[in-house]
Amino acid sequence: MKTIWHNGKLYTMEKEGETVEALLTENGKIIAVGTYEELKSEAENEIDLKGSVLYPGFIDNHMHMIGHGQKLLSLDLSKAKSSDEMMDMLMNAYPDLKEDEWFIGEGWNENNFADKKIFTRYELDKVTNSPMYLKRTCRHAAIVNSKALELAGITKDTPDPDDGVIERDENGEPTGVLKEGPMDRVLQLIPEPTEEMLTKALEKSVDDLLSLGLTGAVTDDLGYYGDYRNPLQAFRNVIGEKKKFRAHLLRRSTVFTQLMEDEATYDEPWIEPGEMKFFIDGALGGSTALLSEPYADNPSTSGNAVLTDEEIDRNVATARKYGQAVAMHMIGDGAVEKGLDAIERHPVPEGKRDRLIHVNVLRDDLVERMKKLPVVLDIQPVFVSSDFPWVMERLGENRLDWAYAWKRLIDEGFICGAGSDAPIEEVDPLLGIYAAATRRKPGETHEGYLPKENLSMFEAVSLFTSGSAATIGKADSRGKLGVGFVADFTVLDKDLFKAEEEEILDATVVMTVVAGDVMYQFQG
Repeated sequence: MKTIWHNGKLYTMEKEGETVEALLTENGKIIAVGTYEELKSEAENEIDLKGSVLYPGFIDNHMHMIGHGQKLLSLDLSKAKSSDEMMDMLMNAYPDLKEDEWFIGEGWNENNFADKKIFTRYELDKVTNSPMYLKRTCRHAAIVNSKALELAGITKDTPDPDDGVIERDENGEPTGVLKEGPMDRVLQLIPEPTEEMLTKALEKSVDDLLSLGLTGAVTDDLGYYGDYRNPLQAFRNVIGEKKKFRAHLLRRSTVFTQLMEDEATYDEPWIEPGEMKFFIDGALGGSTALLSEPYADNPSTSGNAVLTDEEIDRNVATARKYGQAVAMHMIGDGAVEKGLDAIERHPVPEGKRDRLIHVNVLRDDLVERMKKLPVVLDIQPVFVSSDFPWVMERLGENRLDWAYAWKRLIDEGFICGAGSDAPIEEVDPLLGIYAAATRRKPGETHEGYLPKENLSMFEAVSLFTSGSAATIGKADSRGKLGVGFVADFTVLDKDLFKAEEEEILDATVVMTVVAGDVMYQFQG
């Protein structure tokens, strides 16, 4: 059925300010653009936008869709604004929990607390006798109680690991704070969620994403929940003709070879396979991002590499064996350097691009190397809101020139797409757009953290439309309004290009459209 979309402002995102009066869609694609008078005679159906503003469908370029759903269904500690509030949340969370069941919490962030307090196992022991695992917002650190340490066999005599940190008190006793590798020793004890549980979390996630105007996402879920078949089947259970959403699935290195050897099937165009994903370092919040020089606020460490150089090289070589690109988590410049070394040794197959994820801290020499490689940059503007101003003390003045440098990277010609990294950050794309344009927290009035990196509103919206589409090789079919492009639309009640900056956050999603079908409509 041919449908005409009209009576609103329709931004093509082809170039700044360009709009069209009407679109004609059929079979999930745009088949004509023009005026209402030109197209109305061909239409069998009509969508009156009633003055709303239509954009190409927003795409989250980096998130964890199942993890986002799990966060929505579980104890969300990211809302705690003080250590006292966090403790109150813990004390009231699971009053009926059995001693053999795990107490799980998500998203705590000591940087939101005036006292910067990180609880120890002794304080957590007062909350429950059940084993407890509380993930930090970055997911590169966790706090556990004494029961969890006991089950994991982590004691005073446990050697310090090469792949992370077991924090200790002055007597050498573990405090309960674990970073990177040691977290896995505890995680392995937590029962894997069933396919049914993953399906429930994913359904919750997709419904939320659609309500926020997202039509698709690059998501990292395969490899976190035991056998890859369970999360992959959950995607098949939730997404498809009935609930349309586009998921580009990164494939963790831990399950990648099995996925390839099993010739795992997906469900394109809704579910498609993506690059091999692996981590090189941690996060700046926990001082585990790998820097080439020590942290300014803690000269005793330069962060952590979570893989050896040999393991990084082996992962890239394995991806190339199967003709695939890689997606590498690299926050610190030390991690970027290791990743570039590997992909320079093993060039990406013709027609594909490697995905460099986060790249929060760079150097001139690394940028010059990156410019010579077929890469895309997977950036998270909302990190500016959550990481500044404390990250400036952590990095020091000398490293701020290439810190969170989205504007410079765009000006250098890199293909950049933006994501939220949910559930680590809030998934709302309007928060990401706002952060990219203002580089400050909502409600603040200054000119932005490192304001030379502020993006224009067109650049900011492009990160979530044409930019994200380009990072997954869809520059000619998604992210813009034009003949032959998919009919994925995000419809808002506000014109982001005309609104005052603070008004961006007040915009309401009127409609989310995937392949020409309305998947969400605001019921006001």
